[in-house]
Amino acid sequence: MNESRMWLAACTIALCLAVIAVAGCNRKSAASGSPFPASNEAAGWTKTGEIRTFEAADLWKYIDGEAERYLKAGAQRVETADYRFQNKIDAVVDIYTMGAADGPAKILDSEPAGDAKSVPLGDAARLYDQSLVFRKGPALVRVVAYQESAETPQAMLDLGRNIADRLSR
Repeated sequence: MNESRMWLAACTIALCLAVIAVAGCNRKSAASGSPFPASNEAAGWTKTGEIRTFEAADLWKYIDGEAERYLKAGAQRVETADYRFQNKIDAVVDIYTMGAADGPAKILDSEPAGDAKSVPLGDAARLYDQSLVFRKGPALVRVVAYQESAETPQAMLDLGRNIADRLSR
C-alpha cells in the first residue's frame, strides 16, 4: 500500500510538471505572436482584414515586377494586412522576412530617398507623406497609406512603432 501511494504521488508530480511545461510553452508562443497589431493595439488603427502570406516562390503574385529584387536580397516571405486609421485613412502593411539583416538594408538603400525624412525607428527608417519604410533585423516593413492628410505621417509612424516593438519580441 505504501508503494502505491508513492507511485501515485510520483504520477501526480509528473502530471503537475507536464501541465507547467505546457503552460510555459503557450506563454512563449503568445509572446512571440504576430508583428501585426490587432485592432486598437496601435492608437486609432483598426485591422480590417486577414493577414495574407506569400512565400518566396509566390512573391511575384503580390509584387509582380519587383519580386526578383526582393528575392536577390534574400526575401523568404511577405505578410500583408490592411488597416484603417480613425475611419479616415486606409493603409496596407507589408512585412518582408529576409534570410539575414543585410537583405532589408539592400532594399532600403536601393530606393531613392526623395523627400523622405529619416526617422528613429528600427535599424533605419524613412517617412514620406504617404508611406513609411523601415528595417529591423531581418525584416523590412512598408506602410502605405491610400489617403494623404496632415495626420497621415504621424499615424503611420505610430503604427510602425507598434510593429517594431512586436518585431523585438
